[in-house]
Amino acid sequence: MASSVCINEILTDDEIRLILAKLGSDKDKEAFGLVCKKWLYLQSTERKRLAARAGIHMLRKMAARFSRVVELDLSQSASRSFFPGVTDSDLILIADGFRCLRVLNLQNCKGITDFGMVKIGHGLSSLQCLDVSYCRKLTDKGLSAVAEGCCELKSLHLTGCRLVTDKLLHALSKNCHNLEELGLQGCTNISDSGLTNLVNGCQRIKFLDINKCRNVGDGGVLSVSEACASSLRTLKLLDCYKIGDASIFSLVRFCKNLETLIVGGCRDISDESLKSLAASCKNSLKNLRMDWCSNISDSALSCILNQCVNLEALDIGCCEEVTDAAFQGLGTREIELSLKVLKVSNCPKITIAAIGLLFDKCNSLEYLDVRSCPLITKAGFDEAGLQFPTRCMVNFAGSLSESDVLCLKPLI
Repeated sequence: MASSVCINEILTDDEIRLILAKLGSDKDKEAFGLVCKKWLYLQSTERKRLAARAGIHMLRKMAARFSRVVELDLSQSASRSFFPGVTDSDLILIADGFRCLRVLNLQNCKGITDFGMVKIGHGLSSLQCLDVSYCRKLTDKGLSAVAEGCCELKSLHLTGCRLVTDKLLHALSKNCHNLEELGLQGCTNISDSGLTNLVNGCQRIKFLDINKCRNVGDGGVLSVSEACASSLRTLKLLDCYKIGDASIFSLVRFCKNLETLIVGGCRDISDESLKSLAASCKNSLKNLRMDWCSNISDSALSCILNQCVNLEALDIGCCEEVTDAAFQGLGTREIELSLKVLKVSNCPKITIAAIGLLFDKCNSLEYLDVRSCPLITKAGFDEAGLQFPTRCMVNFAGSLSESDVLCLKPLI
């Protein structure tokens, strides 16, 4: 009778890892780890992603078991953060124990400071994506250490980090030439000179969020537009009140592939620049938010609706000069609109007739916001006999307090 042979005596670790790589579902991979301790160990070392809320003792065990993790999510919910949460001690352990990390999410970890960030910069040279949004204790010192130590950084999100200044942008420009995403919403110390300095070294930026950066004006946007002309896809300028037509014309001149533009609250922008934008980005523009742009009228909106063939989300809330005339050109349009989201809240001159023209040319609409439009009511729709697109949700009433997004699902 032949003696039994253990599979672990025949197959090398690398060959067993190849078997694991062939398994598609997480359930099958978990079952793989139940075969024996050796297979559990190999399965653990091959795990690439972890999401946890763990103290330092658990993190130490995780680092020992999951040594090849490349993505670690320790973010906290803004509404359900726990005490003490992630601390600098945890960051020291992460920097030392997860050397393969490429993605680290620390959003809403309010207890971390520059001391911990310096350790991350020194220990995680392969890091490519970092999110420290709403980590309000962080300053240029800690984040500059990350820029200097993590030269492969491609994505950095700093929303709500109000202590950040132009000094960090200088460090990014000097060290992180592959940067593609930068989120600076609410970083009010950022200025035009900082953005100009940034794009001297970072010319591959695809996504730039400078919402509510009140010191940014046309000069900064011009620098970004020119330096990142071939790469820029998303630019967010919500409530940047110094922004005017010069910024839009710079995008028209340089950024022919722009997909998302947010200029809500930029009240100095006029029809002329937006008409030029519609012509320049007619094939690329997908998402446009221009609520509270009080100088916008029918001529600009008509150009946008008729020329931007791939537009999916549009917000013109509180553009009080817009009337039904902006929609009348849709009657001669041969191609159907691809619009999924339209917000016209607080547009007192728009009537049900305009919405009827829209419905005739748009079957893809999923969300329509008509709050505070006195001439558009549910009773009026019923009386006119208008048929809503199959999946369309209509918001007739509700609070004007919304998060800074265009739509119910994240088109932007």
